[in-house]
Amino acid sequence: MGAQEVVLIAVNQRDVASTNQAEVLLEIEEWTVGERFEGHPVFVLKHLRMVFLPDGLLFEDHLDRRWENETGETVCEIIFPSRHVAASGKPSLTLHPIGVPHLPTGEQGPYGGHGGQAPPPSTRLASWWNMLLAYAPKEKSVEGFDLSFEVTHHGPTVSVPCLFIEVGSTEDMWGHLGAAKVLGHLIRDGLLNVAGEVWDPSIHAGALVVVTLGGGHYAPRASNLALIDGVWIGHMLANYALPFVQGEDGDVSGEWKQSILAALAATRKAFPGGEVVCSMDKKAFRGWQRQAVRDFLQAEGVPLLTTKQIKQRLEQA
Repeated sequence: MGAQEVVLIAVNQRDVASTNQAEVLLEIEEWTVGERFEGHPVFVLKHLRMVFLPDGLLFEDHLDRRWENETGETVCEIIFPSRHVAASGKPSLTLHPIGVPHLPTGEQGPYGGHGGQAPPPSTRLASWWNMLLAYAPKEKSVEGFDLSFEVTHHGPTVSVPCLFIEVGSTEDMWGHLGAAKVLGHLIRDGLLNVAGEVWDPSIHAGALVVVTLGGGHYAPRASNLALIDGVWIGHMLANYALPFVQGEDGDVSGEWKQSILAALAATRKAFPGGEVVCSMDKKAFRGWQRQAVRDFLQAEGVPLLTTKQIKQRLEQA
């Protein structure tokens, strides 16, 4: 293997939702067998490397560095095909960035990741969201599936842009072949530039990149913003990733500042040259929390924009 930049597709051998997506990828393109990585199977297609890992993905920390150390190739991005678990049990297809920036610094999360940090979000989130909305209706067997972003959550800890692409939400659905077909084709088309778009600072410098704040796990604000032409999506922080504590004297503490700073830093790393802004779900916060966020972002020099203001910015560009 030569010293070149590659995109990893990390497959969980024990997850049928993950392996089904991988099987679709193997069927629709002519991959070659690569050298094994840490003893595990690898398939090669142009700049893509698909590796089958033995037991889960959430704790595969520093996979990018481990790959480079063993192969000499530089990993520029990781895609994690996976299953999605939800108490609702609703069939679903989802995309999301990863990280647990709200946990105490350095603490390992129960589902991977390390507190106080988040990996860079994939720059493909917005374009793949639009692709998902276009691809799913063409597969009749996934009619009725919920399509959604999920907010930033869980591990592993890596240093390169990444995303999880998932089939949910119960064991009955994880092996759904139609769902795997939709996501497998989306991954292929997105990574081989048949469709979709990836950040290029020489082309996209100055473009708006939005970090969303507040709301529930399924990020409707980000889902709507990603439909606006010219908007790129970074990290998405739910209310639970913004822990506030208000003291008797009115002082506001908690890990919410740490969480926002980590999300902003990781998003800037993923989108060099981009104008990173925040957009807040006002109804998700109490008045004192909203004001604390406004004051903090103003002090940090980060614009806090409404959807209307984002559209106005784009019209003026």
